[in-house]
Amino acid sequence: MDSPFTVPAIVIVTLATVIIGAYGLRLARTTSDFLVASRTVSARWNAAAIGGEYLSAASFLGVAGLVLKFGVDVLWYPVGFAAGYLALLLFVAAPLRRSGAFTLPDFCELRLRSRRLRKLATAFVVFIGWLYLVPQMQGAGLTLTTVTGGSYLMGVLLVGVVVTASVALGGMRSITFVQAFQYWLKLTALAVPVLFLALHWQMEGTTPPDPVFRETTTVHFDHPAKLTQADGTVLAPSAGETLTFQAGEPVPKVESVNYGTDWLLPGERGLFATYSLILATFLGTMGLPHVLVRFYTNPDGSAARRTTLVVLALVGMFYLFPTLYGVLGRVYTPELLLTGRTDAVVLLLPSSALGTGLLGQLLGSLVAAGAFAAFLSSSSGLLTSVAGVLSTDVLGRGSVRDFRISAIAGGIVPIVLALNVSGLDVSQVVGMAFAVAASSFCPLLVLGIWWRGLTDAGAAAGILAGGGAAIGAVLLTVLGPPLPGWLSVLIGQPAAWTVPLAFAVMVLVSLATRHRLPGTVSTIMLRLHAPDPVAASRG
Repeated sequence: MDSPFTVPAIVIVTLATVIIGAYGLRLARTTSDFLVASRTVSARWNAAAIGGEYLSAASFLGVAGLVLKFGVDVLWYPVGFAAGYLALLLFVAAPLRRSGAFTLPDFCELRLRSRRLRKLATAFVVFIGWLYLVPQMQGAGLTLTTVTGGSYLMGVLLVGVVVTASVALGGMRSITFVQAFQYWLKLTALAVPVLFLALHWQMEGTTPPDPVFRETTTVHFDHPAKLTQADGTVLAPSAGETLTFQAGEPVPKVESVNYGTDWLLPGERGLFATYSLILATFLGTMGLPHVLVRFYTNPDGSAARRTTLVVLALVGMFYLFPTLYGVLGRVYTPELLLTGRTDAVVLLLPSSALGTGLLGQLLGSLVAAGAFAAFLSSSSGLLTSVAGVLSTDVLGRGSVRDFRISAIAGGIVPIVLALNVSGLDVSQVVGMAFAVAASSFCPLLVLGIWWRGLTDAGAAAGILAGGGAAIGAVLLTVLGPPLPGWLSVLIGQPAAWTVPLAFAVMVLVSLATRHRLPGTVSTIMLRLHAPDPVAASRG
């Protein structure tokens, strides 16, 4: 996408992030400011900030790309991402805020009085944070390559350096302002272009001229396909076959996708994979450290509940738009199905549908700016949660200086990882992070808040069993060879068995270790569930 407005748009978003962060820096002085913004963030402001950090590269680019690639099989991604806040509202938000903790490891020690469990929770927070940060950096590299022709490395470094600097200098107080601004920017960047695209589709009633390959492209077919070239020649590559198309050659039409209805019907991924995905996204939200830490910034439990209600509305509204991009991509950017660059559909759709005139260039630049806002805001929240636990549990003192050192160290690792996993689907990596969160912290929080019988031994065993199994599945998916048949489904979407495993192990081991219940469990449970004035007086 060659547009003279794209680079200025990205620069403006980046500068706005730095300027707003600098404003927040003026207010960040104490450790509490850096970790939880001194617990003074209002419900509406916090909801916008949560929307800003939660709607990540997977939301902005990945969901549209998956809808383009798989059809309605993956509509459960946006549904689960949004509905996860319902579970968070019902089971976690208010009690977690009343606990008085600063981080998830803080909650573990407060509820179960175990330093070892705290260290285990720290390791999982860092792993989930880094796993979730990788697709943000990856998406930045993809965006810069797609819209400017720049290098993947430059996009990764730009987002990585800006985010690391913002978090290190201003902490939670600073990024709260940044994320709230970036939510509304992301929503505008998706909503305005898709409105023009939908109107164009409705008024034109026809598809644009056949697209052409922009560079020599080799396509590997995993399944048999039927393609029709511009001159009417029919190609029927079999599974495992490879075809090479030259630069400037028209993109053949994929008949089974462009002119059939198979993509509208669930099928290939199977019901097990669908249910597993639903479980991961629905329960994974309540286990994401960067989401949970924002509820510590509310003044009290009631504000945490109000925050969650507003987030439900904001996130649900946002997810309408990536789905529309995926559907319109079937019409205007079918070549992405062949090239495998489906994550780029949001970035390429405006120019492909509206041409390279002024309107197409402006809308394409707006989308690019929104994409960078997604990477910056999500990365900021993730790095803040990682830096928070590193500063309090690894360096040990939790001072402002420790937080800044932890932010720098925590930002370097995902940058390095992103440079080595550029070929993975953005949403695939995020789905893995959700599966790990759902299999570790979700059982810990639900049982820790609602069942007085949970022990530290039970919690640790459940986290290691469920979360460890999910991590193993992640590593096999990313680093291992392709797996056959059902094994591929079980490893690729593990939440359907790792989440029940974690719950079962936590309950059974806790029942077997009743003698390890902390003596203060009654007081702690009262603090979690009492009305806010009572909980505050006892805290």
